[in-house]
Amino acid sequence: MSRRSVILGTGSALPPRRVTNAELAERIDTTHEWIVERTGIEARHIAADGETTATLATEAARKALDAAGVAPDKVGLIVLATATPDQTFPASATRVQTALGIDDCIAFDVAAVCTGFLYALSVADNMLKGGMADYALVIGSETFSRILDWDDRATCVLFGDGAGAILLEAQETEEEKGVLATRLHADGRHNDLLYVDGGASTTGTVGKLRMKGKEVFRHAVVNLAAVLTEVLAVTGHRAGEIDWVVPHQANKRILDATAKKLGLDPNRVIVTVDQHANTSAASVPLALDVAVRDGRIKRGNLLVLEAMGGGFTWGAAVVRY
Repeated sequence: MSRRSVILGTGSALPPRRVTNAELAERIDTTHEWIVERTGIEARHIAADGETTATLATEAARKALDAAGVAPDKVGLIVLATATPDQTFPASATRVQTALGIDDCIAFDVAAVCTGFLYALSVADNMLKGGMADYALVIGSETFSRILDWDDRATCVLFGDGAGAILLEAQETEEEKGVLATRLHADGRHNDLLYVDGGASTTGTVGKLRMKGKEVFRHAVVNLAAVLTEVLAVTGHRAGEIDWVVPHQANKRILDATAKKLGLDPNRVIVTVDQHANTSAASVPLALDVAVRDGRIKRGNLLVLEAMGGGFTWGAAVVRY
């Protein structure tokens, strides 16, 4: 018997305000066609006043709990991946904890930008296997609209706000189910390719996102293909056995190029970037929830989750859903 982290439920949340490419074209020098051709993005959701990383995370967490039929007080661990916390401290995870009415549990944030959810999943998986808790909420939530330079057409069109969550349960089982393997990487030498030009201990400001898109694209395809191959090798599975790839939704061209490099069927890649844009740490769990709820992802399916973000950080997980 092995102790495994099994996904019981998924959930997601998007701000009601939906902003199309045409709307952006009214305020910056761009067009719908220019954005779609380069990114595949058609629209994104933008948080309104009063909507925060924690409020979106709480909504997604509630939906995951409801889908699983588990009461909040069963949760012993909350790991929230975000690069846009409500406050410098305390962790936004504690705000989610309070909003859910949980008096006491382990709650903290993880910062690995777009790879954050994979980092959070790996941490939660190992903590559950180690007996620290029986149920864990793993959440990715972002309000990237708050750190965008809306005069920079090369970056502001790429991102949106949202949240996604999963509820994990530690189960003793002989079956191949739940999180089978995770692999994580980071290489800080590439800081200047994708970063925010502010911080509490440097400028004393939040700062704005800066990116060199062509260089990021090149690293993304190479790194994602490598980590997908790596994590599959750990489990003994082959690319042809994958039912669904649930990737970080950064750019449709990156998704297509990665699938081609690995020989994956593009019809087996979950794509939501067209409607949500890049929601950073939220994008993988948000896409997962969409595909679970529309019936594409079914129980027993073999999934690969993958992401790459600023730092650079990158990672992947193999999950038997």
